Amino acid sequence: MDLFEYARQKNMDQEAPLASRLRPTTLEEVVGQQHIIGKDKLLYRAIKADKLSSIIFYGPPGTGKTTLAKVIAHTTSAEFTQINATVAGKKDMEEVVQKAKETLGMYQKKTILFVDEIHRFNKGQQDYLLPFVEDGTIILIGATTENPYFEVNGALISRSSIFELHPLEKEDIKTLLKRAVYDQEKGMGSYHAEIDEEALEFLADIAGGDARNALNAIELGILTTERSADGKIHITLDVASECIQKRVVRYDKTGDNHYDTISAFIKSMRGSDPDAAVYYLAKMLYAGEDVKFIARRIMICASEDVGNADPMALQVAVAAAQAVERIGMPESQIILSQAVTYVATAPKSNAAVKAISAAMENVRNYKTTVPAHLQDAHYKGSQKLGHGVGYKYAHDYPNHYVEQQYMPSEIQKAKFYEPSDNGHEKEIKEWMEFLKKNS
Repeated sequence: MDLFEYARQKNMDQEAPLASRLRPTTLEEVVGQQHIIGKDKLLYRAIKADKLSSIIFYGPPGTGKTTLAKVIAHTTSAEFTQINATVAGKKDMEEVVQKAKETLGMYQKKTILFVDEIHRFNKGQQDYLLPFVEDGTIILIGATTENPYFEVNGALISRSSIFELHPLEKEDIKTLLKRAVYDQEKGMGSYHAEIDEEALEFLADIAGGDARNALNAIELGILTTERSADGKIHITLDVASECIQKRVVRYDKTGDNHYDTISAFIKSMRGSDPDAAVYYLAKMLYAGEDVKFIARRIMICASEDVGNADPMALQVAVAAAQAVERIGMPESQIILSQAVTYVATAPKSNAAVKAISAAMENVRNYKTTVPAHLQDAHYKGSQKLGHGVGYKYAHDYPNHYVEQQYMPSEIQKAKFYEPSDNGHEKEIKEWMEFLKKNS
């Protein structure tokens, strides 16, 4: 790199968005995602040892998918190249593959291909990569915000390790914001800005685990806020709320915390107190809380705390959520009130929560096989393998029910769903007992 190219590159780095400049180059600089990059975790060891196989990063925006790819780029001895699936075509991939073959043949050096937004590739584009992933010409790193099991070629999935990234914790966002404000080298420390604690709390909270969202807001705040008499740029709560374009949710002067009110709202619905639930609803609406956020909490409560004791509760909650998006305020407060009072007064059951929790525990702890008589018998030769043989079609029997083994043999006696004695679940329990006795 000559002097002019060095100066051009340095200027580009300085002009890059803050979120890009702050990207770590080592694992030690990465904030959050310790469930996959903690020092005892597989991904950490693989990156440190430079022994990566193909991987796919899956998670919401701003959680560090591209960041981890860049860390790998800085630590690997392999050739690293990047394309974005939103703009790359087959010709771009052909060029990457050709260069990878040359690099492997001439220098015995592998190539890591990072494909951002890999779910945007169509089936043909994904199929094109498959043989080169299989023969080791390239090591694929894909990044996607969509569930890869639905959006990425099954053959690529089977040859890749899937790592799910979670929304960053509030404390992680605060760490990044402080780094952004005060870091002299990569951040905006040279601007001599200061961020108030309540502004820091607000941005970390409202970012919803999206680091890029928070960093874009703090960059905008520093660049557009005039200096005070002391010569510093002060990022106050008002500045922060304006930059992220979110209203500050202020509750009354008793000092009630934002989260305390939401917690009381949910617990009042769970506790079958419609008056308290509506009061906390009104308090949140008066403070300017996002109606879509409130609707989401009602839907969760309808399933988590009511469940099949009154299946209509979830339907009412979902309909309310759809309605408030179409209608808006102030009429939406009536719709939310209807949903809240319905959920609060409905019979309660958390049997669905217990069922999925217990089932997940079994999935984690046991390796199971689908019983042969339940396996797919539609493809050619399946019955010769015993698939579907002996299956009893429930509709051919009285009450459309017949006793047969559905659970995998390894956990045959496991029981997950225990209907309560409340509401419709009492009827469910009685019906299931009737079927067992009369089969």
